[in-house]
Amino acid sequence: MSEKIVGTHDGGGLQGASSTAASRLLSMTNVWSDAPSPLPAHEPAPVLPPVTQPAPVARAAARVEIATIAAPVAPAQPHSDQWPPQRVSLALQGGGTFAAFTWGVLERLLEEPSIEFDTVSGASAGAINALLLAAGLAEGGREGARSRLNRFWARLMHEASFRSLMLVGGFSPAGSSVAFGPTLRSGQFDPFDLDPLRLALSRDIDFAALRDAACPKLLIAATRIRDGQQQIFRNDCITADVALASTCPPLVHCAVEIDGEAYWDGGIGGNPPLVRLAQESTTSDLLLVQVTPTRDSYVPITLAAIDRRLDQIAANAALNAEIAALEWARATAAPSLRLSRIAAEDSVEGLAQRSSTDLGRGFIRTLHRSGREAAERWLGQGATGAEAERALPATEPALA
Repeated sequence: MSEKIVGTHDGGGLQGASSTAASRLLSMTNVWSDAPSPLPAHEPAPVLPPVTQPAPVARAAARVEIATIAAPVAPAQPHSDQWPPQRVSLALQGGGTFAAFTWGVLERLLEEPSIEFDTVSGASAGAINALLLAAGLAEGGREGARSRLNRFWARLMHEASFRSLMLVGGFSPAGSSVAFGPTLRSGQFDPFDLDPLRLALSRDIDFAALRDAACPKLLIAATRIRDGQQQIFRNDCITADVALASTCPPLVHCAVEIDGEAYWDGGIGGNPPLVRLAQESTTSDLLLVQVTPTRDSYVPITLAAIDRRLDQIAANAALNAEIAALEWARATAAPSLRLSRIAAEDSVEGLAQRSSTDLGRGFIRTLHRSGREAAERWLGQGATGAEAERALPATEPALA
């Protein structure tokens, strides 16, 4: 089932987007800054004057109802109740083979000629789906995007060399720490060196096409090893190396170096980038496709189960913080922001107990089919989300 966090957002032009109230508020902090951090300086830091602490801001109740919330600031433009939205920005989470769910969601959205894609952010496997979507749209329109996504995932299910990449943790930030143990680290053991993925991407993505005017804006995340910060790569800087950096699990593969900077999987620092997406989108509607489970009713006991659950918690930690930041910004000065979420765990029974490196063809097909069905429900739920409206559980920290 999909869920909707209802609000609205003023839809200014690309340049105007950066000066909206939401952008100004969100840019007050550099937590999600993608600017390269300066190297440590040897000069003593200047003495700064005392900082006046702002007055405390009253918090909303922990249990958030998925409904329109009265905002203290009026929207810059009248709110449109049109559904589905004519223009949407996408945030695509990575999560190994779980990202086949996103493949199904995108395939269904591509069948809606009235929906245009504004900006697409992604990390890890979500970045691969984002690149396939964007390159396909730029070169072959909707059918081109659908064809690239289908071809890539079919290759994942059937080609032995590409499946080997997944068997050692490809697309998963946690890698295969259990499978290989602590002695087999990236610098000592790198059996595939991401070559199968590089070859697959070279078949399906013309990176030059990402600079075309017809291509949606892309925000691809990787994690800088030097300072642990998230680095955002945009269309004019995206290469095969960027795609590999965004999908480089540190316990399995060597770091990917770009212009002298070493990177690991983008899912470590932000999975996917959501605040940056809100800042740079020119549309009022954001759709998050979340594939990594947030809930698990079982307490893991075995080493493999513990590792799997830790992977899931880590993958969602930064995302939960970014959702909370957007909720704060919307309630404070950006009431026009409208964020929806389609979660794989609401459509696939027992997903939390499955491995994100599960290569079973039946499992991948189930994820794809479930993604299509979830997107269908999202399209049909109406502007108020009445058919799918529900409150998040109080135990879920994302909107607490």
